[in-house]
Amino acid sequence: MCGIVAFYDPEINDKQAVIGKMMATIKHRGPNSGGSYVNDQVALGFRRLSIIDLRGGSQPIYNEDKTRAIIFNGEIYNFKPLRKELQAAGHEFSTKADTEVLLHGYEEWGMDGLLKRVRGMFAFLIWDDNNKTLYGARDFFGIKPMYYSDRNGHLLIGSELKSFMAFPDFKPELNIDAVKPYLMNQYNDLSETFFKGVYRFPAGHWFSYKDGQFDLHQYWDAKYVQNSLSFEDTLKRINEDLAETVDLYRNADVKVGSFLSEGIDSSYLASLLNPDDVFSVSFDDSTYNEASKAKALADLKGWNFYGDKVDADEAMRDFPEMQYHMDEPDANPSVIPLWYLCKLARKHVTVALSGEGADELFAGYVNYGMHTHSDTIKVFTAGLKKLPHKTRVHLAHKIKKMGNFPGKVHLYTNLADPSEFYTGQSVIFDLDYPTIFTSKDANSILQPAFRNDLTVNGLYQDDFKKVQGADNVKQMQYIDLHHFMLNDIEQKADKMAMAHSLEVRVPYLDKKIAELANSIPTKYLVNRHDTKYALRKASEQVLPEEWAKRPKLGFPTPIKQWLQEPRFYKQVRQLFAADFASEIFEQDKILKLLDDNYRGDGSARRQIWTIYTFLVWYKLFFVDYDETVAKYQHVQPEVAALLAEGKLV
Repeated sequence: MCGIVAFYDPEINDKQAVIGKMMATIKHRGPNSGGSYVNDQVALGFRRLSIIDLRGGSQPIYNEDKTRAIIFNGEIYNFKPLRKELQAAGHEFSTKADTEVLLHGYEEWGMDGLLKRVRGMFAFLIWDDNNKTLYGARDFFGIKPMYYSDRNGHLLIGSELKSFMAFPDFKPELNIDAVKPYLMNQYNDLSETFFKGVYRFPAGHWFSYKDGQFDLHQYWDAKYVQNSLSFEDTLKRINEDLAETVDLYRNADVKVGSFLSEGIDSSYLASLLNPDDVFSVSFDDSTYNEASKAKALADLKGWNFYGDKVDADEAMRDFPEMQYHMDEPDANPSVIPLWYLCKLARKHVTVALSGEGADELFAGYVNYGMHTHSDTIKVFTAGLKKLPHKTRVHLAHKIKKMGNFPGKVHLYTNLADPSEFYTGQSVIFDLDYPTIFTSKDANSILQPAFRNDLTVNGLYQDDFKKVQGADNVKQMQYIDLHHFMLNDIEQKADKMAMAHSLEVRVPYLDKKIAELANSIPTKYLVNRHDTKYALRKASEQVLPEEWAKRPKLGFPTPIKQWLQEPRFYKQVRQLFAADFASEIFEQDKILKLLDDNYRGDGSARRQIWTIYTFLVWYKLFFVDYDETVAKYQHVQPEVAALLAEGKLV
C-alpha cells in the first residue's frame, strides 16, 4: 500500500525536481521511503508504506536488464503461486515483493494475460523503454484510486489529486458540471473530477500511452449468470470462499487487525481472520454507539478490543483535514467515524480488514426491494413478480399513479424496471433518513452557471443498458457497484486510511468473491426473510445467530444533533455567509435552509451537510490552498512518532 505519481512531458528539463514535489504531496501514503524513475520523456514517483518484503521491496523495481520499471500501489494476494510460475518460465526475481510479479507477469503474459491472473487491489504503472510506452491499470472494482489528465500530449497521473497541484503547468479550474451531481449524491458521480480536465481512471481497465496517444482497454466487469447450487450448497461455498480469501488477505510482514462494528459484514470477516486486535469507534452521543456490541463479540472471541469515542468538537475541528485528504468533497457523514477508526487502528497495526462491498455484492440495501415489514405484502408482491415482464411493468405504472397506501413503494419498486426509478442511495425509501437534493431543488439553490438538466437516475442510464438482461436486483447491484461504491464508499475507505498511513484490505471486493456473489440466485439474497440473506445464513457457521441477524445500520453520525447545537450552527453559518459562497450558491436560499433547519426538526440536515462539505473543500483548494498545504501536508503525528522511534512497521 503506497502512493504513485507520474508524468509524461518531454519538454520539462528538471523532471527529478518536479516529480519530487509531487511525491511530497502524498508522503502520508508512504512514509517509509520514496523512489523515482526519470528519463527524457517520463518521470515516475513512488511513496512506500512497507507491508511485504520490508527490506527489499523498495520501488521502482526493474526487470533483469533494467529496460522496464514499475511503481505499484496495492496488494496482489495470490502473488506467491504466480511468482513460482514466472520463475519456472525463466524470470529472475531480485525481491520477495508482490510488485515484481506484476512486472515479470507483464513481460510474460502482456497486460491482458497478467490482469486475468491476479487477485488484489492495485493501481500500477510500467514504463517499457523498449517500445517507449507507459502502461497502467486499476483494479477490478476501483479500490485503489488513480487519476489522470491527458492534455496536448502531456500526461499526468497520481493516486491523489493534490499531487497534480504540485505540477508546474497544472492550473486548477473548478469543474462546474460536477457541482450539481455532487449535491444530488453527496459525492461526485461523474468520471471527470471537480478539477476540470482531470478524470478518474475507470475500474477494471488498463491503458497504454505512447507519443501522446492514450489507448484504453477494459479487462473485467461484473457479469450475472445464475448458478444452479442449492441454498445449502450456496452457504457452504460462501463460507469456504470467504475463508480462503481472508486467509490470503492475512499475508503481510506486519501486524494485521480488523475493524469491528456491530453489523454482520465486519463481524463475519473478523471471525474468519481471528486477529489479535479489533477496532471500533462510537460517538459521545449514546444514541450512536456501535462499540458496546462490538466489544461483546470481541470478548466472546478473545480478541483485544480497542475502542474510542468521537468527540463532536474534535470532529468539527478536524473535518477540513478530512476533506483535504478526500481530494474531492464527500458529504457521506461516515467519513468522520472512519477517520477516527483509522487513527485508532494505526496506533496498533499497519493493516486492517474492513467490510466494504458486502452490501453491493450480497444485496444488503433495503432499496433492493425491502420496503415493507408486512409479510402479507411481501408474499403478495412475490406472486406478482412471476407475471410476464410486460404485464408486471404495466401494473407498476398503474400502482405509481395511485394514492398512497401501505405497501405502495414495495409493490412499485419490485414490479417496475429499475431504470425507471432507481436513484441509488441518494433516496432511501421508508426510513427516517431524509433525501439529499432532487434535481429541481439542486438547481434552485445554485447560481445559473452551475445549473443543468442532469438527474441521478439519468446518470445511471448507460450502465443500465449493460445489464438489461439481468433481474431487477442484479441491475440495482450493478449500478451501486459502479457508482455509490466506486465513487463514494471506496474513495473514503482509501483516503481516510492512507491519511493515517494505514492499509485497509476489503475481502468482499475480491474477484473470486464477486464472481460467486454475482452468480447466486436473487431469491437467496433478498426475500421475505431479509436482505443479504444468504450471507447472513452463511455467517452463522462462525457467528452467534444474534449477530447474523443484526439489521444494517451503516456508520451513523449525529449530524442532526450537531447542526442544532448553537456553536456548530454558527460555525456552519459563517461559511454559508462567506463571499465566495455567493459565487456558486443563491446565498439567501442556503442561509434560509440552514436557519430553518436550526429552528425546526432537523430534516434538512443532509442537504445542509452536503453544502457545508462542499464549501469546506472549496475553501481548502480554491481559496486558501497555500495555507492548506502548510497545515495538512504531513504525516499524522502518531505516524511521525513511530517514524522517529524507528517503529513504523
